[in-house]
Amino acid sequence: MSNENKNKEAASPKKGAAYTPGLKVSERTVITKERKLPLRGNVTAKKGDKVKYSDVVAKTELPGNVELVNIANKLSVDPKEVKEFMLKKETEKVKKGEPIAESAGFFGFFKTACPAPCSGTIESISSATGQVVIRQEPTPVEIMGYIDGIVNEVLPNEGVEIKTFGTYIQGIFGVGGEAVGELKLLVNSCDIMLDENLINDSLAGKIVVGGSYVSYNAIKKAITCKVKGIIAGGIDDEALKTFLGYDLGVAITGNENKGISFVITEGFGKINMAQKTFEILKANEGKRVSINGATQIRAGVIRPEIIIPKEGLNETDIANEAEPQLSLEVGGLVRIIRVPHFGKIATVKALPPQPVEIPTGVKVRVLEVEFENGETFTLPRANVELIERS
Repeated sequence: MSNENKNKEAASPKKGAAYTPGLKVSERTVITKERKLPLRGNVTAKKGDKVKYSDVVAKTELPGNVELVNIANKLSVDPKEVKEFMLKKETEKVKKGEPIAESAGFFGFFKTACPAPCSGTIESISSATGQVVIRQEPTPVEIMGYIDGIVNEVLPNEGVEIKTFGTYIQGIFGVGGEAVGELKLLVNSCDIMLDENLINDSLAGKIVVGGSYVSYNAIKKAITCKVKGIIAGGIDDEALKTFLGYDLGVAITGNENKGISFVITEGFGKINMAQKTFEILKANEGKRVSINGATQIRAGVIRPEIIIPKEGLNETDIANEAEPQLSLEVGGLVRIIRVPHFGKIATVKALPPQPVEIPTGVKVRVLEVEFENGETFTLPRANVELIERS
């Protein structure tokens, strides 16, 4: 289950309140992350342990690939006789190039050797096919904490659930997997574009923050300068396509191996980062931040995320903080997700209970919103996304 789904379950709307899906942007909240192995293994952390982002909490080994060697063909012998010519037995380890079978030759001469195509273990020798199966060496897999926190639950042979307390921001879209580094603002306003001129080698290993938009050239230079991650308000389709090398038809990301991860907080195009989001990031400059660009828009929604755990975290912080309610109410903040106001942030002014007929002739439930400049509009509730701020 994704963390977003957990948050929705934990934060049931108040009686009589209208619920709408939305993004979480909170300075003070409890954050829960599951750290699970891709297959069963050994969990190294215990319940109640304090862990760092770099601590190994679980580990396992992925089985190596299989190589088939047709000994019968290589030695020109009957498959039933293959075991007689084997120099290695099942379960024995071999090194690449090491002879694993050898023909009898003539009077001990002119022998034909069959070398191992890879290092690994002899898994099976078949008298039916004359083939030998070599399993390559397993690949060790270690799961790190990703965030500083406390182990809340151990999932036997699978992983752990870590809880922490701090800042949590969900983005609209992202690319790349998990990255951890020092947070560094490169602009002093949420409406300033992040271009390549702001990036240099001093930013190696950092997570950098821009304002309204990040250009393709900025991403490219950031990779060259070994920047770990980028947080910005917007990106355009062309820059994303050029960066990935393909058109992202289905919005499922997170496995890209491009040398950098980024989180887009507002949407596609030259959109300013929300002022409050920018202020939160600015207040946390210099702190260690964990980001994950993984995004899934379809069923089982996964949002890209920014996590800044509280320094000097203790169990009291987690125990005393109540999960905020996630419900659409007067005074709440929403993001418009349809044109012509796409990407704008507004305050909910009213929630009329009765459906209203819109220009298309359909009756839908609506809400009245007010933008920062004082303009008010009535919109279908399906056109907004709740932003949780605390």
